Amino acid sequence: MINERLRSTLLDRGYTPRDFAEQIGVDTKTVERWISVNRTPHRDTAYRAARLLEVSPGWIWPSLQETRKGANRAEVVAFYPHRSEVPKNTWLELLKKAENKLYLMAYASLFLPEENPEAIAILKAKAAAGADIRICLGDPNSPEVELRGVEEQLFDAIPARVRMALAYYSPLLGVEGVKFNLHRTALYNSIFQFDDEMLVNQHIYGTYGYVAPILHLRKVEGADLFRTYEKSFERVWDASYPFDGNLKPR
Repeated sequence: MINERLRSTLLDRGYTPRDFAEQIGVDTKTVERWISVNRTPHRDTAYRAARLLEVSPGWIWPSLQETRKGANRAEVVAFYPHRSEVPKNTWLELLKKAENKLYLMAYASLFLPEENPEAIAILKAKAAAGADIRICLGDPNSPEVELRGVEEQLFDAIPARVRMALAYYSPLLGVEGVKFNLHRTALYNSIFQFDDEMLVNQHIYGTYGYVAPILHLRKVEGADLFRTYEKSFERVWDASYPFDGNLKPR
């Protein structure tokens, strides 16, 4: 039985079986068998292939669907009903443990340096050690930040909190290895990535951030929940712009 979904997706993406096999590091005949006799590849290979095609592996190979569901559940390390319930040492442990990626995306993220004064020094040290540090905070002059103030009934307090946060994070401006940007997107989640772990603050309309829930995720091969939030961060980062310490009306 021909795997029509794989065959048509390859055509749609402009791949021949040979080209596709070279891209994912398998033999051309292997890809041809995936198509002609609907053979399901090893899970790791299937997920590599699906990522290249930008589709769900379970859509191409339905037998992997249940495996993916289990992997997604395995990605959830912890769930906290409120951000205030995340143990303080969790934030510090994740900051200290990360070696390659430390990405922070929020409107203010004021709580992090306020509750963990050593956080800024840790970020500096990580940058000096070669880690990729990305700070992406809201532009306090943007209508999006102003709207969040209205939604939370805090009004001018939200832009003010963002400005205060920028003051806390300002020692990171110009530090080699630190990219510091502002964004003006509608914030659905605040995302804090520490290598292959992530804390995601879910936002609820009309609810303060510290009351909203937090997901603690760890990347698991074969799952896509962590990657979904990674892609969200990347979308916001791509739309953001460098902050040099001066706030200009936009």
